[in-house]
Amino acid sequence: MKFKVVSRGDKRSNEIEATMKQYLTDFNLEYDREEPDLVISVGGDGTFLEAFHRYIHRLDKTAFIGVHTGHLGFYADWTPDEVEKLIIEIAKTPFQIVEYPLLEVIIRSTTGGSEDRFLALNEAMIKTADGSVVFDVEIKGEHFETFRGDGLCISTPSGSTAYNKALGGGIIHPSIEAIQLTEMASINNRVFRTIGSPLILPKHHTCLLKPTVDRSFLIAIDHFTETYTNVKSIQFRVAEERIRFARFRPFPFWDRVRDSFVGNQKV
Repeated sequence: MKFKVVSRGDKRSNEIEATMKQYLTDFNLEYDREEPDLVISVGGDGTFLEAFHRYIHRLDKTAFIGVHTGHLGFYADWTPDEVEKLIIEIAKTPFQIVEYPLLEVIIRSTTGGSEDRFLALNEAMIKTADGSVVFDVEIKGEHFETFRGDGLCISTPSGSTAYNKALGGGIIHPSIEAIQLTEMASINNRVFRTIGSPLILPKHHTCLLKPTVDRSFLIAIDHFTETYTNVKSIQFRVAEERIRFARFRPFPFWDRVRDSFVGNQKV
């Protein structure tokens, strides 16, 4: 099996990276930067997102696993004191695959008919530096509302615990193939009105945003942000691709939610 280790870059993460690389090669696994079967992320969720986007062209061939060296992350199964056990598991035990849905984002331009396609593991966010965001929102090809406000967040189920949760969105189990549209400070008064609640769209529903005012937009795909001008529309739906996690033991989603936001407190 071929593997690659992606480190956050701090001293502790780099030490774990070096240890795993050394011992796994001693177990006759092949270190391959270009075409790994397994990518091991050492750091936090940001490091995991970096690893995901680095190998996004190999989602059908590459599985991911995380070791967290900071705060507990949603994508990190293992702790630093379990690295030796993880090395043995990788070397000796065939792993199970758990798949999570992804978000497809297509940005279409008013000039030349060009379009850019992206995949997000957590979310996409649309904002502007030029006042309020104003979009006609279409769902399944029909006008749903005209949104005015600071912006919109469209998240995956696994990303529903990230910025989406901070905006008041719901937490969705990753076994549900859906995306969630959550508002950022919408304008609601006697003239302008939005639904005011997060919308959860199933796999076969497409959400299309059409700007009503010609301006530039800040569009973030996970932790990558770019400025777009001449935007004709932005389309969102559940992607055909999925991320593949390597599991050597159960890692229940609700346990992660509890540990991250509630802890093990008992009344």
